[in-house]
Amino acid sequence: MTLGTGGSAEHQAALPHLDAVPPPRAQKTPAGDRDGLSENLPGSLPDDLPDGLVVADARGRVVCFNAEASRITAVPPARALGRRLEDALPLEDLKGRRWWALTDPYGGLAIRTGQPERNLLLPGGREVLVAARYVRELPRGPVSRVVVTLRGTEARRRTERSHAELIATVAHELRSPLTSVKGFTATLLAKWERFTDDQKRLMLETVDADADRVTRLITELLDISRIDSGRLEVRRQPVDLAAAIGRHIQGHTARGQSPDRFFVRVRRPLPQLWADPDKVDQILGNLLENAVRHGEGTVTIEVAPTGPDEDEKGTAVTVSDEGPGIPEESTGRVFTRFWRGSTRGGTGLGLYIVKGLVEAHGGTITVGRGPSGGAEFRFTLPVAKPAYL
Repeated sequence: MTLGTGGSAEHQAALPHLDAVPPPRAQKTPAGDRDGLSENLPGSLPDDLPDGLVVADARGRVVCFNAEASRITAVPPARALGRRLEDALPLEDLKGRRWWALTDPYGGLAIRTGQPERNLLLPGGREVLVAARYVRELPRGPVSRVVVTLRGTEARRRTERSHAELIATVAHELRSPLTSVKGFTATLLAKWERFTDDQKRLMLETVDADADRVTRLITELLDISRIDSGRLEVRRQPVDLAAAIGRHIQGHTARGQSPDRFFVRVRRPLPQLWADPDKVDQILGNLLENAVRHGEGTVTIEVAPTGPDEDEKGTAVTVSDEGPGIPEESTGRVFTRFWRGSTRGGTGLGLYIVKGLVEAHGGTITVGRGPSGGAEFRFTLPVAKPAYL
């Protein structure tokens, strides 16, 4: 977030209003000049902002020090107001150098508009994310205010940990199939004549299955990237959910599952569904695979119109099994990254992707306990049509 050169949407929405605020008076409320700032922030006060806000006037004296800034720095607003900015907010860079002396907001180049967000240190060595904007009444004129935002580093650290976990998971999941592919292909190339046709077929089938596994993992990573960045496209077409479920069940029975393990109930008439058929296949595939792998007994799939109490007309699909189910304390984490219901393999990304795909269609998904005590997943897809219709 760089306040001088753009910054985040939150700060752009809140801080440019401060440009029109006259230099605050010396008499302040405990959180700063509430009256002066709130005039240009309709319905908002400095203490309402989610980030720490510190404002210094043309003399470098602190005139606003909101509640979040006080929480982050552990400095009471009354102790900060009226003090010099560098004294009220003593910051150092990661090399131990005093930040205000380095940046010199009041005496530096007249074309500078601020400082981009960066990690700095508060007294005691605690890290904080700091960005600054220099407000000038005239282009290249003297600085009339310095606006500083403060944020804790907890959210960034969580994101970094999540990225590290994702990289570790991908590396682990890729290593096994690629090692298998490399081993079998190298063996076949070196000793082709020594193997019978049946042995060659077995090794090539294993290579093919491992290649499919790598392809699925790459598809999951691309889906996560699109979901997280909001770039997931939904190409709506008429979709027959009952037929799609039938195809998935045929696939499971072809791989050795008993047809008696699946029970499908379709409550008609169903509203016509416009959805992305490939993404609907991903949703159904993940939920059925989850029920088969981690559940027990009969897997029941029910397709029905959404109820009258639901917000939008559409189709609801419920997938339940007769296994041990998901502990109640874990239901809040089921759709997060890397959650695994058991130790039976998997990346822990499937249900996270399912939730993203359902929500991209404007639907919802929930998890609970089924009638037989196993896990029950229910998702809804609203009736929708492409824009050209």
